Amino acid sequence: MTLATGTELATAANEHLANISNTLIYSAMAVYTLAFFAYIAEWLFGSRSKVARTAAALTTKAEKNKSAPAVTVKTAGGTAVLERPKVVVRSSVGSRDVPDGPGAHGGDEQGDLYGRIAISLTVLAFLVHLCGVTARAASVERAPWGNMYEFNITFSTVAVGVYLTLLALKKNVRWLGLFLVTTVLLDLGIAVTVLYTASDQLVPALHSYWLYIHVSTAILCGAVFYVGAAGTLLYLFKDSYETKLENGGTPGRFATSFLERMPASSSLDKFAYRLNAAVFPLWTFTIIAGAIWAESAWGRYWGWDPKETWAFITWVAYACYLHARATAGWKGRKAAYLALIAFGCWLFNYYGVNIFVSGKHSYAGV
Repeated sequence: MTLATGTELATAANEHLANISNTLIYSAMAVYTLAFFAYIAEWLFGSRSKVARTAAALTTKAEKNKSAPAVTVKTAGGTAVLERPKVVVRSSVGSRDVPDGPGAHGGDEQGDLYGRIAISLTVLAFLVHLCGVTARAASVERAPWGNMYEFNITFSTVAVGVYLTLLALKKNVRWLGLFLVTTVLLDLGIAVTVLYTASDQLVPALHSYWLYIHVSTAILCGAVFYVGAAGTLLYLFKDSYETKLENGGTPGRFATSFLERMPASSSLDKFAYRLNAAVFPLWTFTIIAGAIWAESAWGRYWGWDPKETWAFITWVAYACYLHARATAGWKGRKAAYLALIAFGCWLFNYYGVNIFVSGKHSYAGV
């Protein structure tokens, strides 16, 4: 009988941990799926609630005050001119005086119950997901960020963590749950089918403590940018809905049922802006840290490698967005389009450059 060497035992243990990691990732996907259906139930039961807050909020103060005249009579050159009160729905430039909707549950008790179940399942899925990422790290005895598969499973973990952190801070973001869980399931589905890479050691250039600094901040920035982009996209839909009501239009039944429960467009706009503004300095640090690491690994700080170039393009795009957002004429939809373009640059840097473009950062592993 031949005794296994220490190396063979270590290899077998690492393979066992990798299998555990895979099992945990699939288990997390199963729990996320249950959370997905719970969020769906919350929205469905919430649709029974007759909210209509947005439409009511767009009523002018003059119409609410019974003492205000229905019309104003002006005499110009002997001719009586009837003028209706002006409809003013903006409390300030670029925002409407509209309260936030009640959330996906729409004030329905059963809908709220399903929403709370969905949050509980999301927390459970997150913990299982985190254990899967940790097991992957243990199987390779390093940070689990050496290829696209590892980056994907870590990124989605952090994105869910950002969402749960906002909930723990009592922020009104439960409306984001369905969209978050849907995209996390898509992300993990792509990871385990298209991007999966067996456990392996790092390429020499990645053997550095800067891996923990540079890549971890890049993942965190991406997760926050994602949540901000979701808020921006929903802002555009809610702004169109409010504008249609303001102009006397009648939105479709589905749009009304869905959007009247969302926060006001001004709230979504502020939410996205604050997230992007808060994480932008960290993205700046990420690029600087990458440059320092590049000098250590390749002997130069900047070489216009595709990954470096698109990281800089993303930085410029978000800088333009933040600058535009601080300029009165670029608030609202124009700035929102810039924010989505900036996130599109980040996504291309995340997927496109790693998979389709060759360079010194070609660590996709697919």
